Amino acid sequence: MKKSVRIGKAKKITSKISKTKSVKPKTGEPKEFSVTIYNSKGKEVEKVALSKKIFTGEVNKKVLYQAVIMYNANRRQGNASTKTRGEISGGGKKPFRQKGTGRARAGSTRSPLWRHGGVIFGPRPRDFHYELPRKVKRLAFLSSINSKLNEDKMLGLDAVTVSEPKTKNFKVLLNALKLKGESLFVVDAIDKNAMRASRNLQEVAIKNYKDFNTMAVLKCDNLVLSKAALEKLSERFKD
Repeated sequence: MKKSVRIGKAKKITSKISKTKSVKPKTGEPKEFSVTIYNSKGKEVEKVALSKKIFTGEVNKKVLYQAVIMYNANRRQGNASTKTRGEISGGGKKPFRQKGTGRARAGSTRSPLWRHGGVIFGPRPRDFHYELPRKVKRLAFLSSINSKLNEDKMLGLDAVTVSEPKTKNFKVLLNALKLKGESLFVVDAIDKNAMRASRNLQEVAIKNYKDFNTMAVLKCDNLVLSKAALEKLSERFKD
C-alpha cells in the first residue's frame, strides 16, 4: 500500500472519530436500544432489544484514538535499515596523504561525510508492536460499536447467505439493504458461498463475531450483524 493511500485512510478514520456522537444517559438507568432485523430481500422482519451492558450509546473518543494508534503501529513492519561505516565494504586505504594537499584530512572513503559512506544514526530494523491494557481495548471496542449504533449505521440480518457463489448475488443483497460505502458483515459462522461471492467487492468484508475488532468497525460505513452473531456477541465481553 502506498504511503499517501495509507495516510488518507488514517485521516478518514480519525475524522470519523471526531464526528462520533456519544449518548449519555441522563439518569442512572441506561437507555435501551434496539436494532431492526431484515431479510435478504430488504424487508423488515423484527426488532430485537439490545443488551444494556454492551449497547449503552456511550463513546470514549480518547480511547478510540489510542486503539487506532496501537493497531496502526502493530501493522508496521519496521524493515528500514541503513549501514554504518563499519558495515560498508572498502574504505580501508587512506584516500590521500595527511598533509600537503590543502584538503581536510580523511582516513576512509566510507566516512559518513563522503558520498557512498556510512549513515550516522540511521534507521535499524525494529519492532513497533505494543498492546493496550485489556480493559482499555474492551472499552475501545464497545465505543466503536456504540458509535455505529448512535449514527444509525448498524442493522441486523436474519442470515448472511447467498444461493450461489457469484458476485452479482451478493450485489443484490447490498442493493436490497440499500447499503452505500464500506460494509462489515459480522456472522456467527461464515458461509462459503457468501465469502466467495463477496471477495471481489472491495467495499465488503465478512468477519466472524470472534474475530472483528475496533479498527474493522471504524473503517466500515455500515455494520451489519446476523441475528445469531448479535445474540453471541456478549460472549466477547465475558471475564
